[in-house]
Formats: sequence, C-alpha cells, structure tokens
Amino acid sequence: MLTVSIVTYDTDLAELARCLESMHGAGVDTVYIVDNSRNPDIEKFAESHGLPYIPLDNPGYGAAHNAAIELAMTRGADYHLVLNSDVRFEPGILPVITLFMDDNPDVGALHPRLLYPDGQPQYTARLLPTPWDVFGRRFLPASWFRKRNDRYLLKQADPDLTLDVPYFQGSFMFLRLSALKQAGPFDTRFFMYPEDIDLIRRLHRGWRTLYWPKVSAIHDHRAASYSSWRMTRIHVVNMCRYFNKWGWFFDPERRRMNRKLLDSIKKVGRE
Repeated sequence: MLTVSIVTYDTDLAELARCLESMHGAGVDTVYIVDNSRNPDIEKFAESHGLPYIPLDNPGYGAAHNAAIELAMTRGADYHLVLNSDVRFEPGILPVITLFMDDNPDVGALHPRLLYPDGQPQYTARLLPTPWDVFGRRFLPASWFRKRNDRYLLKQADPDLTLDVPYFQGSFMFLRLSALKQAGPFDTRFFMYPEDIDLIRRLHRGWRTLYWPKVSAIHDHRAASYSSWRMTRIHVVNMCRYFNKWGWFFDPERRRMNRKLLDSIKKVGRE
C-alpha cells in the first residue's frame, strides 16, 4: 500500500489540483491533506476530492507530515510519499518506483531527478552540509563559494548516475515505512527546512537512501527563504538547531558519510 501526504498553508488550490493530477491512476491508496493554516477553502477542496483532511495549528512541516505518516502506519501501508504541493509528475512514475522498492528491500528512501519547469536540473541530492555550506552560500558573495557550493550540490557527479546519498531535498521523499519505524519520524524540533536533512541522514545509517534519476518530476521551487526575511529567520534559527543537534564543526558521521559518497563518485569517474 502506498499513501501520500501533502502539507498545505494557504496553498493555491490550482497548484494543489495540478499536484493531485499526478497521482490519478497511479496506485495511491490515500492522499492526506494536512492543513497547517486551517483554511476553509482547502478543507472544502479536500472534501470535494474525497481526501482525508487533517487540520493542525501549524506545528511545522515535519510534524504535520508525521500526523499523516502515523495514520499510514496504523493502516499498514508499505510506503509513504512526502510530497510538496508544487511538485508534479507523470502518474506512471509511482508504480515504477514502487516496483523498484519492492525489488530492493535495502532501500529506505528514494528521491527522483527534479527539474525546473523549463527543464533545467535542480541539484537536490547533496552532501550533508557544514555551517559554511549553509550560511556562507546564503549570506556571502556567490563567487567566494562557487567551488565549494558545486561540491556540496554534487555538480561533479553524472546526473544519470544513481547515488546513495546522505541527504536529498524533502519535496519528494518516497519512504519505506518499515525503515522509518526504525529510524524514527521527522524530528519536531525543526519547524521547517532541516527536517529533511535530519531524517535522511538517520535513515542513511541503516539503509540506502537513493537519488534515482530513472524517473523525474517537475518542481516549481520558490526558495521562500531567499525572498522573505521572515522565512530567512526561520531558516537560520532551525539550521542552528540542526547544528546544535549534530555538531557544528565536529561531526564525524557527516565527514564519514560525505567522504564515502565523494569516493564513490570519483571511482565511477575513473572507470
């Protein structure tokens, strides 16, 4: 069984409708609409589409998805897709991913190739970030960090290569629920932004967490933290919480996971 959760916050209904079209006939059992805004228009939209509606008082992105994941686990689902409303794709990719996950029981989470609407690639499979990777690229001139940023975003890797990465961006997270039961759900200390980094690195400890470019999706990525000071503040505060949890400059696991990934990319490049 495959379930899906979409977290909304005054989300544009046309955007939400486009996202839902991606799952028409794709073998999805249930799509949960978790509404952090308690918007009556979103509630009516969910009801008109026969979708479970979960209104919350904005506990955060990961916490909202946890509410749906808990229901999915109770129902005995095998897989759960954490999905942003600004993502759309051909419905046929979900059965393909499900079959791949069935055939590869050591894969705990999977992320497809993501593209901008104009077809340009989004570099959403990444190394685990250091403070320099997060705050340097955000607040200092791009020219100072171009080489480091390219390394962090794995731009040197063949985009057609399947990679076992310790972090991929959370707009499309295809999760094996048995793996999630072992690793634990989203850490609710993070209101928004690093919850995906934290979850994937925990899953990566015992499972393969794959960037799988055999299928692709379109992501209308808005990067709200770059256009809103309020979102910038939320980003900074929660990244500080992340580094307080895992380590700022001393994080042996980060070093080990990143080195293993970079070595695997270099090995393929030499072959």
